[in-house]
Amino acid sequence: QVQLVESGGGLVQPGGSLRLSCTASGSIFSINTMGWYRQAPGKERELVARITWGGIPDYGDSVKGRFTISRDNAKNTVYLQMNSLKPEDTAVYYCNLFGSSSDYWGQGTQVTVSS
Repeated sequence: QVQLVESGGGLVQPGGSLRLSCTASGSIFSINTMGWYRQAPGKERELVARITWGGIPDYGDSVKGRFTISRDNAKNTVYLQMNSLKPEDTAVYYCNLFGSSSDYWGQGTQVTVSS
């Protein structure tokens, strides 16, 4: 089993920044992709960003140029730096790890962008 623990969510004003972190533990397949998805009320879960074991990122169209994903393989941790936040970024953000044909999810962390 794999456990994912997220941190860093909260309330921020439009134009502000937040940094999310997610650390994986347990039976982690060494080669994996980690990433972030989000779900707003009444909407489907969508990709925010993901990054391969080798460090190749992939971003959802709505966050390109504003968010940056990175990872530290030695710490089994993925980070999401979110800049220029907008009210439409408000959602529950979920950490994801995909490896060995298995998907694992964190419990989610709330990000609210509001003045």
